[in-house]
Amino acid sequence: QVQLVESGGGSVLAGGSLRLSCAASPYTRSLWYMAWFRQAPGKVREGLAAIWIGAGSTDYADSVKGRFTISHDNTKNTLYLQMNTLKPEDTAIYYCAANDHYTRGAERLSPSEYGYWGQGTQVTVSS
Repeated sequence: QVQLVESGGGSVLAGGSLRLSCAASPYTRSLWYMAWFRQAPGKVREGLAAIWIGAGSTDYADSVKGRFTISHDNTKNTLYLQMNTLKPEDTAIYYCAANDHYTRGAERLSPSEYGYWGQGTQVTVSS
């Protein structure tokens, strides 16, 4: 089993930045991909960014490309999401997720491909 614990959420003004962290433990060697998702009230869960841990390659949703950066520190088993130029529409609960299998590019931002989830952290962007 893998446990994921997010941190770093909070409130920020539009145009500001936040960095989310997600610590993974204890059996992380089996993980292939880690990703960030978000869910706003009344909306479906949206895939934002994914990273192939072994290769370091990344995928981004168009809605955050150029503003958000996903990264992973192998020594700390921690996933990050640097969020810049935040907008009010970025307000949501942000979740990190992980899986233990190869995932095709088109599916790396699909929630159904991930079996491990964190508890979520709230991000609120005000104008």
